[in-house]
Amino acid sequence: QVQVVESGGGSVQPGGSLRLSCAVSGSISWINDMGWYRQAPGKERELVAHISVRGSTNYPDFVKGRFIISRDHAKNTVYLQMNSLKPEDTAVYYCNAVVKPVIGREVDYWGRGTQVTVSS
Repeated sequence: QVQVVESGGGSVQPGGSLRLSCAVSGSISWINDMGWYRQAPGKERELVAHISVRGSTNYPDFVKGRFIISRDHAKNTVYLQMNSLKPEDTAVYYCNAVVKPVIGREVDYWGRGTQVTVSS
């Protein structure tokens, strides 16, 4: 089995920073792409940041220059550094990992999410 667990969410004032972490564990052969998504109340889930297995990154315009995604292959962990946070960044943030388990084919795995609240 494969587990995906996020951590690092919380409450912060506008302009503040938070760092999210996502650890993937279990019977893993390798991890391909990883990413962070978010979902605010009443809205659809949207991509926040994506990182390929080779380290190429991709961001939507609304977080460019503020968020940075990185990964540690040795720890099977992906991070999201969020700076200059705005109230509209408030959402549940989900980690996604494309994982090749020891047995079976590549599968999309999701964490349960971590709440980020930006408010004064």
